[in-house]
Amino acid sequence: MSATRSRREYLATVAGMSAAMVLRSSCAWAADDVDPRVAELAASTIGVDTHNHVDVPMEAAEVPGPDLDLAGELTRSGLSAICATFAVDRQKIGGPGVAYDRFQNAMKSMDAQLARNHMKRALNFKDLQAAHDNRQPTVVQAVEGGHFIEGKLERVEEAYKQGLRLLCLIHDNDATPPLGDIYTAPPRHGGLTELGASVIKECNRLGILVDLNHANVETVVAALKVSTKPVIFSHTGLDTRLGNNPRMGQMMRPRLISKEHAKTIADAGGVVGVWTHLVDTPAEYAQAIREMVDAAGIDHVCIGTDSQLTPGKGPGGGPVGGPVRGPGGPGDPAQKKASDSAQKKGGGPGGGRMGGGGTNKAWGDQKAGFYYVVVAELLNLGFAGAEIGKLGGGNFCRVFDAATSGHG
Repeated sequence: MSATRSRREYLATVAGMSAAMVLRSSCAWAADDVDPRVAELAASTIGVDTHNHVDVPMEAAEVPGPDLDLAGELTRSGLSAICATFAVDRQKIGGPGVAYDRFQNAMKSMDAQLARNHMKRALNFKDLQAAHDNRQPTVVQAVEGGHFIEGKLERVEEAYKQGLRLLCLIHDNDATPPLGDIYTAPPRHGGLTELGASVIKECNRLGILVDLNHANVETVVAALKVSTKPVIFSHTGLDTRLGNNPRMGQMMRPRLISKEHAKTIADAGGVVGVWTHLVDTPAEYAQAIREMVDAAGIDHVCIGTDSQLTPGKGPGGGPVGGPVRGPGGPGDPAQKKASDSAQKKGGGPGGGRMGGGGTNKAWGDQKAGFYYVVVAELLNLGFAGAEIGKLGGGNFCRVFDAATSGHG
């Protein structure tokens, strides 16, 4: 038996075990207006959105920000958990210490929001399982971009002790010092930097899942050679699916990946999250998931909407933190124009964050919570219950467990 085949069989076995671990028979979080079969399946799996923004304030004067109904929206969604994400580079980082201060303020804001909602962070897979078994919504704390590190590797452990369990290494704007090349900008660093490699190793040591989203191919390939744990690419789509809005499709094109790129991540044991951008209906979203499964395999795909479960409102009435200012980011005038055009046609721009309606209103005619709707459409496409268990959360649980197992 070849080494390659042995590894693939091992990964398939582990994935199957993960799916089995997250299946249970009670219909705990069923909604009254959901098909009983869909409600039962949704309740029997640990549904996880691996990239969901909670845009808490990052300025000390605004902490902790307006109350957010995290627990209520999670229960309505049918999901067991979200990877609650914020990005400190949403406004230009003016100088040394700014990114770190924003990270600390955002974590304080999250602490307060979780306390208000009587929720706790899931620090490992056992916490996810317990939260699901006890019907208690939970979050995995994530940050998009390692800007707060500022060349000080000890800050990774500091963040870990504060509850960070998922680090998206790179975001729309370069960190200082840089960690690697961004897929929406011209390459500048030859891929993964020495500091970026050190951060990945530190995450492996501590028990933080590494997210390689926003990294270009060269950076991803180098990172996969460095990491001793499986990684996630939390929110993207295939470059063969550009949606029905040509302007938006062109704008989002640099953020999509090829089938070969997806397979590279899968072959290393990783998982790719499918976002809700560039799809106008739940049926289209399920089809986007199927296409990613065809590229990466049933054991290597998950949900990563890049939406907002509870859209926060800042002083100006817009999302807290403002738009991302980066190449091709939602702050670009061209992308704003595409977003406005899509919203006039109904719903958001492919159900993404810029629609502003929240994850449970990702599509204009949505009648039930997000996960219930997705489970129904996956069933319509012919996916079996165990397969939906993997896609809904089992695959994420596998890599999250691999990253965090043995740590507090």
